[in-house]
Amino acid sequence: MNWPIYIQHFKNYLRLERSMSENSIEAYLRDVEKLSQFAAIAERNPAPETITERDISDFLEYINQFGLTTASQARILSGIKAFYKYLALENIIQIDPTQLIEAPRTGRKLPDTLSFPEIEQLLELIDLSTAEGTRNRAILEVLYSCGVRVSELVDLKLTNCYFDIGFIRVVGKGNKMRLVPIGRDAVRYTKIYLENIRNHLDIKPEAEDIVFLNRRGKPLTRVMIFLIIKELVERAGIHKNISPHTFRHSFATHLIEGGADLRAVQEMLGHESITTTEIYTHLDRTFLQETLRSYHPRENIKMKQIKK
Repeated sequence: MNWPIYIQHFKNYLRLERSMSENSIEAYLRDVEKLSQFAAIAERNPAPETITERDISDFLEYINQFGLTTASQARILSGIKAFYKYLALENIIQIDPTQLIEAPRTGRKLPDTLSFPEIEQLLELIDLSTAEGTRNRAILEVLYSCGVRVSELVDLKLTNCYFDIGFIRVVGKGNKMRLVPIGRDAVRYTKIYLENIRNHLDIKPEAEDIVFLNRRGKPLTRVMIFLIIKELVERAGIHKNISPHTFRHSFATHLIEGGADLRAVQEMLGHESITTTEIYTHLDRTFLQETLRSYHPRENIKMKQIKK
């Protein structure tokens, strides 16, 4: 019996015997599906009844790299524990692999993330009547829309922007290149910057193919991006340790908490598999775009507005 069949039976159990609300049921099912996705990525005993305690521990370490809060991790574990209690109740398994797994400690140091309203607050604070404001809005839109590292942002090249098909190509760690879907707002504000601001700069030869430039026509530094964000955070009165990387954590967190496929988020971030010998399977680019549009907060709002 495979994951979908077990999950369907678990769903029936939650609805008929536990009388849980539909929202709670869907949350539990998303939690279990995340574990099934991890099992497929890691290529280790993918069947639900063969998952071990070590697999569960590795899964928790895996989702931790996306920047999820301890509360979110604990909730996911709760859903998985309920699933294995059900399997034990049905005598499908003899040993519950989650029995000795403890919820993540609240004291564990995890990266700060911004909530979606906080992201919106920062974006709205930017003065679009100025050249720097227009550029900065585009920068933040790309950071949050694509989940790129700050080094990938400052090195982003015009020749690697495929706005017509909704992708950018970024050079990650180890000079590994990947295609990342880019959201509509990020495309919109970047085009405004390119056409109305960048086109009028005295661009230096070494920066001719770089997207984001300073007023002197030179590439921005990572420190400059940090200062831009720090100033906005202070104006917004947000009391968190925020850096450019926070937008990357927020991107991943919001997608995963919204129910996005772990493999898709993993590929968009440019993470390798947690196993040292296996590299994650590259996914169809259309699937990555659909993941972004379906689960990214800003894209989700746009789709609802279009449907109206």
